[in-house]
Formats: sequence, C-alpha cells, structure tokens
Amino acid sequence: MKSKEEFQFSNSVVLVPIFFVLLIWLVFWIEIRFGLDFTKFGIYPQTLRGLRGVLFSPFIHSGITHLYHNTIPLFVLTAAIFYFYKPIAWKILFYGILLSGFITWSIGRPSYHIGVSGLIYVLVSFTFFKGIFAKHYRLIALSLLVVFLYGSMIWYVLPIKEGVSWEGHTAGLVTGMLFAIIFKKEIARPKKYVWEEEGFKEDEDPFLKHFDENGNFVEHSEPEPEPEIDDEKEIRHTIRYTFKPRDKSLD
Repeated sequence: MKSKEEFQFSNSVVLVPIFFVLLIWLVFWIEIRFGLDFTKFGIYPQTLRGLRGVLFSPFIHSGITHLYHNTIPLFVLTAAIFYFYKPIAWKILFYGILLSGFITWSIGRPSYHIGVSGLIYVLVSFTFFKGIFAKHYRLIALSLLVVFLYGSMIWYVLPIKEGVSWEGHTAGLVTGMLFAIIFKKEIARPKKYVWEEEGFKEDEDPFLKHFDENGNFVEHSEPEPEPEIDDEKEIRHTIRYTFKPRDKSLD
C-alpha cells in the first residue's frame, strides 16, 4: 500500500500463496513418494520434543483429503492478507504460526497435532476482527465475505468431531483476534474529504458558502467590481482640439 488509504496489487498477492500451497503439497508428495511419515514432527503438547512441531506441523497433513480441504482456504486467505494488509502480512503469517502453535502445545491433548488449519483460523479470525475494528467499507465487506465462506468453521473450535484438533483451531481463533488488536494502528482508514480535514473552515469553502446550516441553498449577490480606470485613456478622452478658421489673406 502506498498509504493507509490505498490498497495496491503486487506480485506477492499471488506468488506467496502459491509458494505456500506448493510447499505443503511438496512435503506430502515426499511422504508418499518415499514412504515416509512426518507425523512425529507435529506438535505433541507439553513435551520438549513436541515443541518442534510449532514450526513443522503446518506443513504436515494426515492424508489427501486433509490437505485438499486446507489448500483453498489457505490460498484465498493468504492472498487477501497480502492485498489488504501487505505491510504486516509476513508478521501475521510467521507470528501466527508460532503463537497458535505454542498455545496448542500448551492446551492440547497428548497426541500429535498436525496441519495448517491452525494458521487458517488465525487468518480467518484476524480478517474478521480487523475489518470490524477498521470501520473501512472494503475491510468490512471482506469480513462479511469471510463469514459467508468460512463462518461454519466456528463449530470446529469445540470438541465435536473425533480426530480433529479443536485445540489448534481455538488457538488460531484467539491468536487472530489478538493480532487484530495488537496491530490496530495498521488499520487502513477511508480517505477523508476536504471538509473532514482538521482545521477546515466552512465559511472559507467556495462551495459550502452557498448553503446554510440546514443544507438549504442560499444565493449570495456579490457586488460588481468597480472598473479599473486607465489614466492614459482618461487623458486621451479629455483632450480638446480647437480649430481656427483659415486666414484667406495667406492665399
């Protein structure tokens, strides 16, 4: 963004989401191709070894269905973050992975927690609350769109489905809300009109002076300016010529 009032498209809006998506698919392909299982690199709560999963777990998935369900939301939400919040986009991604992962490690059940869904909940939560706090029509519209697309995800912060890390989802939801508050100064604000600027005086505006305090049009009759007098012209106009009769004696 050139300023806090403008949103600008850049290559990172597309390239970063594509890179992130390709990376998690590459990790899954390596597992399938070489018969590996990276689940042990996930978050295992309240163990020292399990802390490594804070960094690695977003790139590990249990199967093709798990990976597919996370791919589209990850791409869409990451692109939205880099378009609307480019100055803080990397902070949201990096610190979102760390903080949501650490909260999951602190409150999770004794099991391996894997998948990028924790980060997805960070992005959903941040985008929603940020738009509400901003009071910017574009960001509010983005918040409503996120609710429309991913509002049903709220149910998965509760332990309603076996085998789903609701702790990771809850951690992501809380992290996104905290970031929306912490980065409040980075909120884009709508462009102000001239009459909204500080120090603006209505009586000096050439347009507003034609309206009274109730919004009614008032016609102002301004005195016509006095014509400028050119001294030289005035002198020429006052010159008088005197003609004498011709003296015939001179013929």
